[in-house]
Amino acid sequence: MSEVKLQRKLGLFPVTNIVVANMIGAGVFTTSGLLMAGLNNPVLMLALWLVGGIIALCGALSYGELGAAMPGAGGEYLFLSKLYHPIFGFLSGWVSFIVGFSAPIAASALGFSEYFCRALPVIPWWLGNAGIMNEATTKTLISIVVIVGFTFIHYRGIKSGALIQNILTILKVALIVFLLAAGFLSGKGDMANIGTGGGVASGLTGWKTIGLSLMWIMFAYSGWNASTYLGSEIRNPSRTLPRSLILGTGMVMLLYLGLNVLYIYSINPNDMKGVIPVAGLAMGNLFGKSADTLFSLLIAFALFSSLSAFIIIGPRVYYSMAKDGLFFKSVAQIHPKFQVPSNSIVLQCIIAVILTLSGTFEQVLTYMGFALGIFPILTVLGVIKLRKNNPTSLRLAGFPFTQIIFVTTGIIILILAFLERPAESSIALLTVIVGVPAYFIFKRNSNKRPLKP
Repeated sequence: MSEVKLQRKLGLFPVTNIVVANMIGAGVFTTSGLLMAGLNNPVLMLALWLVGGIIALCGALSYGELGAAMPGAGGEYLFLSKLYHPIFGFLSGWVSFIVGFSAPIAASALGFSEYFCRALPVIPWWLGNAGIMNEATTKTLISIVVIVGFTFIHYRGIKSGALIQNILTILKVALIVFLLAAGFLSGKGDMANIGTGGGVASGLTGWKTIGLSLMWIMFAYSGWNASTYLGSEIRNPSRTLPRSLILGTGMVMLLYLGLNVLYIYSINPNDMKGVIPVAGLAMGNLFGKSADTLFSLLIAFALFSSLSAFIIIGPRVYYSMAKDGLFFKSVAQIHPKFQVPSNSIVLQCIIAVILTLSGTFEQVLTYMGFALGIFPILTVLGVIKLRKNNPTSLRLAGFPFTQIIFVTTGIIILILAFLERPAESSIALLTVIVGVPAYFIFKRNSNKRPLKP
């Protein structure tokens, strides 16, 4: 019986949609209030969102070269394994398994429940008064139902899943464009808000706050590398893959800047501090309570798109690891009917549900941001090695400045974030360290029971 393999079915439009959907998620709709609480300055916050977009574009250009040269499933796992050593690829996949996809799925689901319950507070109120469950439990249960529901959708095939993904992404981008147009045309905000507020703390304390803020912003931008994880399912990957990364990242950068200007236009900086559903507050200020309810509900459903994208991408990493004998063998199984890594999808769902049941949003955000910032630095450095070893590979503009910008800023952000939040950062580092013995265990078992080539 021949081995069932992933099929190349995706063109530029769905792949770019996956990049956009993967990037636009809980981050841009939830972090700006937290950022303002630390930065105290609208201009600085906007500048950091711009810097984050430039860093993401530098990463997209670098990954575009790598993806064109190595168009397989797995993204960083594949790149690091081929460029350096399988242990580096395994560690990036290990982090992706625990943090990179399952945690953002949990965060997106929690973001959905926050906006959903803000829009329809009668649901948690009624359940609480009836003695069935409190508000926190209600939000957690809603999050879990969403995760399981979308896991079922993507379990049934990449083609139908991609169709739903395209629709969700188009609706989400349309919603953001409508938010921007309606908000600015309302004339009810105040651009003078940009010049109000205080400043970040001086000295090292201020720099640590800036570093942590940039790490949170980079989480919001995470997903600029999304299409590299689907290299085995993309038609004409040497052309389609880099274009999807650059187009998707550039589009999201413009939308993020527009949204944050809208937040500041519609909300006094002091009122924004610490608010998680900041977009709902913005619409409420401009159009009243009913608009807060309506747009909170729309944003809640818009978060389906990013959650859906994470569920598509993550299992392809675990599939590649298992196929190479560096993860549980059953995870490499492709469903004979639906042609997806079915066991991998289910495993990711279980981990995401577990994460949904633990940790605060801010703790999960910091842990994710630090862990996800490590391996892209090493991957982008691999462009230098790729160009040296493969002189005929695709060349994209910006070399070596894009790589220098990405690597330098990435290292600085990690150092400052560690100094600001040592506990969460240390747990992220521990997650990586634990992966080292795990690699050798899987490697030893793989040598005993080799997989089919």
